Amino acid sequence: MKQSLQLKLGQQLTMTPQLQQAIRLLQLSTLDLQQEIQQVLDSNPLLEMSEDDGYGTDDGQREDNSGDSDDSGRDSTAKSDGNSEDTPDWSSQELDQTATLADDLPVDVQWDDLLPSASAPAMQADDNDGDFSAQNSASETLREQLLWQLGLTRLSDTDRLIALAIIDATDANGRLQISPEEIFESLSGDLEIEFDELVAVLHRLQQFEPSGVCARDLQECLLIQLNQLPPATPWLEQARLIVSRYLNQLASSDFGQILRRTRINEAELKQILALIQSLDPNPGYTAVPEEVEYVVPDVFVTKQNGRWLVELNPDIAPKLRINTGYASLIKRADNSADNAYLRDNLQEARWFLKSLHSRNETLMKVASKIVDHQRNFLEYGTEAMKPLVLHEIAEAVDMHESTVSRATTNKYMHTPRGVFELKYFFSSHVATTAGGECSSTAIRALIKKLVAAENPRKPLSDNKIALLLKEQGIEIARRTIAKYRDALFIPPSNERKRLV
Repeated sequence: MKQSLQLKLGQQLTMTPQLQQAIRLLQLSTLDLQQEIQQVLDSNPLLEMSEDDGYGTDDGQREDNSGDSDDSGRDSTAKSDGNSEDTPDWSSQELDQTATLADDLPVDVQWDDLLPSASAPAMQADDNDGDFSAQNSASETLREQLLWQLGLTRLSDTDRLIALAIIDATDANGRLQISPEEIFESLSGDLEIEFDELVAVLHRLQQFEPSGVCARDLQECLLIQLNQLPPATPWLEQARLIVSRYLNQLASSDFGQILRRTRINEAELKQILALIQSLDPNPGYTAVPEEVEYVVPDVFVTKQNGRWLVELNPDIAPKLRINTGYASLIKRADNSADNAYLRDNLQEARWFLKSLHSRNETLMKVASKIVDHQRNFLEYGTEAMKPLVLHEIAEAVDMHESTVSRATTNKYMHTPRGVFELKYFFSSHVATTAGGECSSTAIRALIKKLVAAENPRKPLSDNKIALLLKEQGIEIARRTIAKYRDALFIPPSNERKRLV
């Protein structure tokens, strides 16, 4: 094969390390950003936390931004801007913060903590009082609780092996995943036992806490809890009768058939149902709650003097700066290893600060535009939510949709109506009879409101809800109502039927 040299000319898009760092920081949540900041502070001696003003910002400093900023080169803010060989002059003006929002932004913006910004430092190891996660996290699983109770129970070695097999077959909700017959078959090859022995051990485990654990199905779970109630409990026998014989009718809200067969009146049935509803269908889930996850708002929105104010969360943004002592040691014409180490870390510190600047600037712009577009939601509630897509915000702030998507993922906004993820304010639209558009989020709120106000005896069907919305000028199909209802975890009308 003949060898030859060829010259080709082409174009390709290359992302610089600075740009990659800026994009990565943009998509981090606040808690993830805390860890990133701490790692950089630990590894880079040229970067330190400012000690003069701590974590907060200048009190009361707010600014109505009226300058028009050029956002076309937003992603380029992560690039290096100078010759790293020169000894820099690290003063309070080292990083220029001239970027401002557009002229037509109708919301106030606080820029005090925009640059440099970061998150609160890692909590001190000896500060155990503030470690809410460690204090409130679940200490043990359901299996560990059952094994602890088994250790306090006097059983023979054979019965203990049977009990361990039953506990292993119990899921996190406290329900048996395989039948006792299957457990018996798996144990009969190694142990000489009778099926009655396994049933006896099963009944023993069903007396453990939480009440209703190790049940084979929902019916047995409820009956176990009823049998453990005091005998003098009102309507106990009637509740056992309904659970054991009429559970299917109860699940389908067929109260008429239950009344006819049990020969009780509505008032009595209502009290019996109240007793049944006090039982726990998933005892294991209730006994071992999930670990609480805390959300730290990235943006605060408040109304002052008739205007909506948007500001970054100052409690998670201590100011970072370049260590002037180490920076002054850098020499211009020194190629030693120590000087190169300081020079490289200095450049990385400058890139990191600029990446943080870009992240917070982008977050402020996107949040401000969202508040501008969703003023009606802030004023009147979810039913006034307007349709919004990423493309609209991207055009308003002159950024790419992918950048807006990163800026709104795992970022939270604290408003007078609660804490919401920025993604919450984006929704598709449904046409109205007047030719306008209605947000799908607003339609969900209307469905929830209609269901909350319905007659429990005659719940609204999906067709009826669609007709009621049509009267309000919203054209929507029945299947779309069903989809939104399922998203709200609202059961169908036959399951919502209740006694008054």
